Amino acid sequence: MPRIYLYDTTLRDGTQRAGISLSLEDKIQIAHLLDEFGLDYIEGGWPASNPKDTAFFQAARSLPWQSRIAAFGSTRRKEFSATEDPSLNGIVEAGVPVATIFGKASPFQVRDILGIDLDDNLKMVADSVRYLRDHDIEVVFDAEHFFDGARLDREYAVAVCEAAAEAGAQWVVLCDTNGGSLPDWIRELTALVGRRISAPLGIHAHDDAGLAVANSLAAVDAGATMVQGTINGYGERCGNANLCTIWPNLVFKMGLEAGQKPAMVQELTRLSRTVAEIANLAPDAGAPYVGENAFTHKAGVHVGAVRKHPEAYEHVPPESVGQKRRVLVSELAGKSNLLYHYEELRPGSAELAQVVEEVKRLEAQGYQFEDAESSMALLVQRALGQVPEYYQVERFHVSVTRDQAQPVTEATVRLRVGTRSFLEVGAGDGPVHALDNALRKALTGIYPEVEDLKLTDYKVRVLDGRAATASTVRVLVRSEFRGQPISTVGVSGNILEASWQALLDAVDYSLWNSGITPMEA
Repeated sequence: MPRIYLYDTTLRDGTQRAGISLSLEDKIQIAHLLDEFGLDYIEGGWPASNPKDTAFFQAARSLPWQSRIAAFGSTRRKEFSATEDPSLNGIVEAGVPVATIFGKASPFQVRDILGIDLDDNLKMVADSVRYLRDHDIEVVFDAEHFFDGARLDREYAVAVCEAAAEAGAQWVVLCDTNGGSLPDWIRELTALVGRRISAPLGIHAHDDAGLAVANSLAAVDAGATMVQGTINGYGERCGNANLCTIWPNLVFKMGLEAGQKPAMVQELTRLSRTVAEIANLAPDAGAPYVGENAFTHKAGVHVGAVRKHPEAYEHVPPESVGQKRRVLVSELAGKSNLLYHYEELRPGSAELAQVVEEVKRLEAQGYQFEDAESSMALLVQRALGQVPEYYQVERFHVSVTRDQAQPVTEATVRLRVGTRSFLEVGAGDGPVHALDNALRKALTGIYPEVEDLKLTDYKVRVLDGRAATASTVRVLVRSEFRGQPISTVGVSGNILEASWQALLDAVDYSLWNSGITPMEA
């Protein structure tokens, strides 16, 4: 079977997505990551378009690469010869081994957008390719608007590809620039071009109709051996073809070898999430293969089957792309979900039935345990009688005043252990911060281990906005205790009460999970 070449354009096409702005350091970091993963081609940008891209190629020249670094540009403009064209000379001056240039393959684009004759466009394509080949640069020709152009004039669209191939282009890439084609159309025309030219073919698809991945695979099925795309599908409008979906589909569904390092597909999730982190974008939890929910099971019937045979509801093993299976506990989950997580619960036991009913009751009130695994663990272990009472809360109080136009927040917490009472006051930037500080001060006299518990994240969700300020809220608290993440939840019509519940669960979980013995009265 043919090897498929993976061409990444995250650093150029991907940056055209709204909300992405990569620094020079970001671009170099992502390029090194792509190189580590064995992407065949890494398109660094358009050197003639902006100083940042020019700086990237200057930096790239002094760095070692296994991937081939490509510079992007257009065919020569009508008013310049190839030797005089700023875009082409910018590519030459960038000192790259690969040039990717685009030329119009649609008669509408040539006549109405460029304003030139169809024959002149063919000459521009051929002149540009020959000029770059004369400088010993590998040329990837992107036939822009090819599939839309073929609807208007199939012969002309193919003629553009022939002009590039005859001039020496090593690759001819068919572009679904507007992202509106269907897979059958992609497959038919890719096969047609493959019969007409000798140069290997590639596909460049956009996702405006939600078909970029399907169209890319259809092109491969018809003979294309290069796939252009971006990590996580980043790109203008609805995005580009998502290489994080295409790569595993090529490997696991089509049985093809893709990229220089085929085994790196097993770490694909790391690639996806690291690029998202550098781009300062939240990962898409619903993304195929690499999303947090890709191998997450919630329905009890599904979990019961997965416990016996994972392939019952998983099309590939999660480990094949660097993932892990997740089983959620919720009001939709049956006993199988709990048995999957907690071996201490015995099938048919009263404790198991009790926990199932308690989860349903609490979730009806607004609790959600999918992102609060520590609170869920406490609920189960308390039903089993495994969590001791470390302390009793007598009361807490929070006050906010203004001192010289600055808000001052203080919290008072009174705890009891047996006959002993502990009272502490804590200050903070806000009510929850003050409560957290007061609780820690009160507890460290009893359990000094609490000093190691650190709050790392705090989120509030209004459950019913129609009630306005009287709405019930759900508070999720993430903490860390000696390097271990802790996630807890609280629900109440009072945001401080909900926060208090989550804070107490974090303390109780850290003490119980560490095997700390309750202080005697």
